[in-house]
Amino acid sequence: MKRIIYYYQTFCGLQNILKYENPVVTHIIVSSIHFGINADVTPYIHLNNYSPFDNKFNKLWEELRQAHTKGIKIMLMMGGAGGAYKTLLSNFDIYYTMLKNIINKYDFICGIDLDIEENVKLDNVKMIINKLDKDFGKDFIITMAPVSSSLSNDHSGMGGFIYKKLFQSNEGMRINWFNGQFYGSYTFDIFNNIINNGYPANKVVMGMLSGNYDKNNFKNALMEIKKISDKYNNFGGVFNWEYCDSPPNTNNHYEWANLMYLTMNSKSYS
Repeated sequence: MKRIIYYYQTFCGLQNILKYENPVVTHIIVSSIHFGINADVTPYIHLNNYSPFDNKFNKLWEELRQAHTKGIKIMLMMGGAGGAYKTLLSNFDIYYTMLKNIINKYDFICGIDLDIEENVKLDNVKMIINKLDKDFGKDFIITMAPVSSSLSNDHSGMGGFIYKKLFQSNEGMRINWFNGQFYGSYTFDIFNNIINNGYPANKVVMGMLSGNYDKNNFKNALMEIKKISDKYNNFGGVFNWEYCDSPPNTNNHYEWANLMYLTMNSKSYS
């Protein structure tokens, strides 16, 4: 199945998706989870800048539950540009328990995306994957979000470790897929380089940055996706960062998903 994924950090409402009985969207990744220490030295877990249990998120969780009932898988993203892992590892048992409590409370959450943009030892990445696997089971989705160059080349990326070494390990086999950040490099050629570097096509999702496209040049992205889909029948799919300003029509966030679906399934999008 070719995935159609939205990252969702600016909580602008999901009605453009929920109004459809059978939306083509396959996953929504809620972003992003961070950890820290309050002024009174107590540890916290935040969804962006607030506790995930704050009343301000009541509508968010309810809409995500509705999306889940329509067959969309709901995941959490941990990390990203704001970090998370250094703090998590500084007091792992405390912070990990907080993360576990969120996943258990909102029982429609079925996976986590590990977006590591700070130096983390490979052994610690493996430990986190093993812990998630042990606590939530084989059906729990575990993904990672490397930049595309960390997949096309075997050098240390933003996480300070080599993804190929992780991928070839037992823990790497547990990763369901990679949400590749193809920001500024959204091309068939880069995707093809990654496959030639030893990654299966079904394990690589092609991620775009909303700001790279508008109504005038979005067809360029669709053309690249068409090339990939034509060559790789088991292409892993697409994601967009992020939902609230999805091209080509920022007033209809669902249009991005629909056009990607039509393109990946060789249907007309003109």
